[in-house]
Amino acid sequence: MIKSFIFDIGNVLLPFDFKVAMRRLEPRCGLPVAEAMQVCKPVIHACESGEINRADFLRRITGLLKFAGTEEEFIGIWQDIFTENVAMTELVRSLHRRYPLQLLSNTNEIHVDYFVHTYPVFRCFSGAVYSHEAKCMKPGRAIYETAMQKFGVNPAETVFIDDLPANVQTARELGFVAIQYDFTRHGDFLDALKAAGID
Repeated sequence: MIKSFIFDIGNVLLPFDFKVAMRRLEPRCGLPVAEAMQVCKPVIHACESGEINRADFLRRITGLLKFAGTEEEFIGIWQDIFTENVAMTELVRSLHRRYPLQLLSNTNEIHVDYFVHTYPVFRCFSGAVYSHEAKCMKPGRAIYETAMQKFGVNPAETVFIDDLPANVQTARELGFVAIQYDFTRHGDFLDALKAAGID
């Protein structure tokens, strides 16, 4: 019997595209989008894994990109990469009336600050484990174990939803009812919920 849900954020609740930010940054840093993406990847990973803090991230990434603007301008561009998955928002609001809902996400402080204040759907969640705070990331087992302890859930009674196959695989190995989500095929996800006994 399903008693709780754990949701990923990116490309589940909020589709996102870092290229949106890179295109806006391009005129301010002089790097082509593809090159900027490659330059940013190691710094993004270091930030999301908790290896560096917000201040170090901003210093390193604006330096690497040679960004010609203020920190506030950079943050505004960096945050504006998300769109709301309205179909999932509606489902979350429905589930919220019947189940405890939690979040488990590889993310960073800058994005958390943005989406929790921008999208009301996050009020439906009673707890969260974020990689930059836990200092470990999916698909590693440690962050799932942190979430299990914090949320007090039994994996066999918990639906875990994520867009990435490796993250879903780890959840299944730990005993979760894990479903891979594709926001372009929301109907398939609803069918998977029904198969798991969720109306």
